Amino acid sequence: MAEPAACNRPVYLTFDTGHMGTAPLIAEVLQRHQVKATFFAAHEKTQQGDGSLGEHWAAWWRARGSEGHAFASHTWEHAYWRADLDGPGEVRFRIRPSAGPQAGQNLQWSAQQYCDSLRQAASRLHGLTGQAPLPLFRAPGGKTSPRLLQTARQCGFAHVGWADAGFLGDELPSERYSNAHLLQKALRNIRPGDILMAHLGIWSRQDPWAPAVLEPLIVGLKARGLCFATLREHPQYREAVHQQPLQLAPSPHNYLKPSVLRP
Repeated sequence: MAEPAACNRPVYLTFDTGHMGTAPLIAEVLQRHQVKATFFAAHEKTQQGDGSLGEHWAAWWRARGSEGHAFASHTWEHAYWRADLDGPGEVRFRIRPSAGPQAGQNLQWSAQQYCDSLRQAASRLHGLTGQAPLPLFRAPGGKTSPRLLQTARQCGFAHVGWADAGFLGDELPSERYSNAHLLQKALRNIRPGDILMAHLGIWSRQDPWAPAVLEPLIVGLKARGLCFATLREHPQYREAVHQQPLQLAPSPHNYLKPSVLRP
């Protein structure tokens, strides 16, 4: 069998978890076009089953692992950073998870609790896919602070955002941003080296982005001479990926019971 051509003008397609309703279709498109992606996963509420990292979706993740995709943490509870909290003692953050039993609450987390949430998602991905997760993470909504990024680095995770042109718009309202508009904008603006970001299903979008936009986007970018690689090959992250693997030993800290910030 001929060796695949070298990817000299790469873009980096990434997916964050969502309601998973489009996940099977996304997987079919990626497999059909032999595109490898990087998945950032949290344990989010889904249209079917027990959450995006639950047993219902275990076979789906296992198949993606066997296909050679890459995987990284999106925090276990899809935990949004809201603010750094000043005060004596250890570093603390205001966190608002959108998944899990404390979804929608304003919580106060220590640095250790945030690291534990990153590690739990990564550990679950490791168990589901059989692949070592990357020493990377994506904060939900891309919301961070310098202090949060430093905390994550200290427990082995570098943050990954996305290029301006790589915001593929699947979370935007379809009545204002049609699939045709999003496709045309992406094909016009994406450049080599860009990190692209979409989701495995968005609750608020009425006209699903995938596979309607995904397949012609892949075809169109390839026609422009672009190719697809995972973040394992990204020049900003590949050294850390290969030289600083994650340490996923379980932590004794129980971060499932953070303190709640009262109004």
